[in-house]
Amino acid sequence: MSPTRRTFLATAAALPATLAVGRADDSKPPARPNRIGVSLYSYGQLGRNRALSDPAKGIDMAAEMGFDGVELLLRQMRDTSPGTLQKIKRQAFLHGLDLMGFSTHQGFLRPEKEERKRNIDLTIQQLEMGYSLGIPTMRVNTGTWGTYSFDTLMQHRGIEPPREGHTDEEAFGWVIDALGECLKTAEKCGVVMGLENHWGLGRTPEGVLRIVNAINSPWLMVTLDTGNFFEEPYDKLEMLAPKAALVQAKTYYGGGLWYTLELDYDRIARLLRKHNYRGYISLEFEGKEDPRTAVPKSLAVLRKAFAQAAA
Repeated sequence: MSPTRRTFLATAAALPATLAVGRADDSKPPARPNRIGVSLYSYGQLGRNRALSDPAKGIDMAAEMGFDGVELLLRQMRDTSPGTLQKIKRQAFLHGLDLMGFSTHQGFLRPEKEERKRNIDLTIQQLEMGYSLGIPTMRVNTGTWGTYSFDTLMQHRGIEPPREGHTDEEAFGWVIDALGECLKTAEKCGVVMGLENHWGLGRTPEGVLRIVNAINSPWLMVTLDTGNFFEEPYDKLEMLAPKAALVQAKTYYGGGLWYTLELDYDRIARLLRKHNYRGYISLEFEGKEDPRTAVPKSLAVLRKAFAQAAA
């Protein structure tokens, strides 16, 4: 037998063992960092930057800056006709961007039953709009009592008294009943509602969990905002992390519009990885710096933190 043939046969005999080792080594897929998207709030900031408020402009900027997806903000959408929604979906698709979140507003802290019903109907319409856009999760709120203006509410760190003659305890029932009435539409449309830790009865993790656990449905989870807990944020974020459908990550370059938090995103990324959160991180830039410079800096911080947490 020639040396060449002997070498070939010896190599061939060793191949099965080599391949078996390779398969064992490759049995665990590599960890994938969370995808990073941007809320279009980051550009327009509810009209503060009017030239950047148009969704089409925001989608173009998100693609240019290297994001993976976009979270739409309903209040910045001047036209919600079916044709316009499909143009938005087409534009995002051609840019290779996911439409991965939809931020809406509603208010269930209303003593008048007809007002709560109006907000239920509004939320159902918003869920159907999310379905039309192909968006898998929609941010919902409890709403506020409306006893303060928004600026005053921010000055009071989201704490406000109930309307005269009513209590927060009473209002929990209103919110639970209202969101419960939206579940059938959420399931039909395949759009997960995410209750945000955002003022009203959602100001504390205990308040958010009380509502989510009472409804106990896969179609109501949590939209977890990193910037809405002022004291001891990490323990509070960890309480909500197991229920998160979407994470909104705030940054404040140039100083915050209402307040500034020093958030440790390396720690937050590790916390979310610990609880097996694999979904999107949606940047919400809420600072005074020009978004055209601050948003790319924010993206770099989030990319680094979540890549390290996945390593």
